Amino acid sequence: MQKIKPMKVLVIGGGNMGLTYAEAIAKSKFLLSQDVMILDSSKDKTESLKKKSHFDVYEDLTDCLPKADVIFVAVKPYHAEELFTEMRPLMAEGQIVISLMAGVTIAFIKEGLGIDKVVRAMPNLPAQVGQGLTSFTASDEVSRLELSTVENLLDTTGKSVKLDTENDIDASTGISGSGPAYIFYFMQSMIEAALKMGFSDHDSRVLVGQTFQGAVELFNSSNLEPDAWMDRVASKGGTTRAALDSMDDNNVKELIKEAAFAAFERAVELGKEYDHVGENA
Repeated sequence: MQKIKPMKVLVIGGGNMGLTYAEAIAKSKFLLSQDVMILDSSKDKTESLKKKSHFDVYEDLTDCLPKADVIFVAVKPYHAEELFTEMRPLMAEGQIVISLMAGVTIAFIKEGLGIDKVVRAMPNLPAQVGQGLTSFTASDEVSRLELSTVENLLDTTGKSVKLDTENDIDASTGISGSGPAYIFYFMQSMIEAALKMGFSDHDSRVLVGQTFQGAVELFNSSNLEPDAWMDRVASKGGTTRAALDSMDDNNVKELIKEAAFAAFERAVELGKEYDHVGENA
């Protein structure tokens, strides 16, 4: 990852995801740590952040927003309208805004901030351990070179994939954005099964955690489809086949698909809500 010409990145919001990106960018070789800024409205939060040496911490937009070339917006979506009202008078032509807010559309951000260069990104929780997957799309005004810069910034937390449309971003919410929760749901069910079988809390966590980690490593190590891996584990009349047959009998696969589509549909609904707010602002 090569350093680019001097630039400054501002992360607005010191919560889990904002802090994840600020720390990852500051620790990467892409930018110097003094070129990363973070802002949070909570006095307690900023005092805590100032104890870290990775980046500069601010409490007032006027002190940092005009300096920024790229601005990550990592606040809860319901704070967007109020925040944009504060940001708009301070925005400058050429600044790029990367939104990490679920459901908030590019059109809404453009309207709220009075700018053209907007990237809408959907990260997921494993970004906190450098194993994240961030899907993103951008307004037409973001140049190819700027997109490369954006991709490098996003890649500091794992991997990123550029998608063509905002509908694709909504769809990725149902797979990679919300997906870790589905995995944790399955893991919790297996842990509870292990406990019921008599294993200790510690052993149940180890059994389940290592099993998931190993399975993922196998999946990523080849081009085999999950069905092919299942066939390698399951033999006719065996224990694994009994478990898989039980899942099929209970329609588990279809239920998982329905869950993913429920997340996708909710992302679409959120986008319509914000567009509606923008139309009536």
